[in-house]
Amino acid sequence: MRNTKFRITDVVLAQEAIFRGGGQIIPTARRACYSSFLMASPRLMEPVYSCSMIGPQDAVPMLYTVLSRRRGHVLADGPIAGTPLYRVHGLIPVIDSFGFETDLRIQTEGQAMISLVFDKWQLVPGDPLDKEVVLRPLQPADAQATARDFVLKTRRRKGLSEDVSVAKFLEPEFYQSLMESGTLGSP
Repeated sequence: MRNTKFRITDVVLAQEAIFRGGGQIIPTARRACYSSFLMASPRLMEPVYSCSMIGPQDAVPMLYTVLSRRRGHVLADGPIAGTPLYRVHGLIPVIDSFGFETDLRIQTEGQAMISLVFDKWQLVPGDPLDKEVVLRPLQPADAQATARDFVLKTRRRKGLSEDVSVAKFLEPEFYQSLMESGTLGSP
């Protein structure tokens, strides 16, 4: 969660102390937070590595190819003064970096070296709650469906239902009034 703030502006608590415990307040606050997350059109963020690859000039096209196959891109490249080597700087998402070094060494026949360092967080392309995206097993997701792919795979791995609905966290009457007003879509 980034840039998230909750402010309680109004609360009505029971007069009896037994009804004001954490067992009554925490689940209500949790449902309010979860529903607000889902109604705010959430986006996923992923860590990104900065990679520095060094290899001979004839290996540079292979460096570009291997990096682009893994959702990465090149920022800069150029020769290293006084050597026959080239240095290529790029960015690659951490989740796509597993096996990257092995793949690079195989493609360049061991001529290229690489170093990876955390650089930043970036938004994952796509809407994680888009139900129109159809993901087939054992097939790569479309580039604009990556966020939905991450959400579905994580929920499946944890044994959760694939449906992420705000209706689970709202009172039925309130949910119906939001649907009728068009806030959540058409009734």
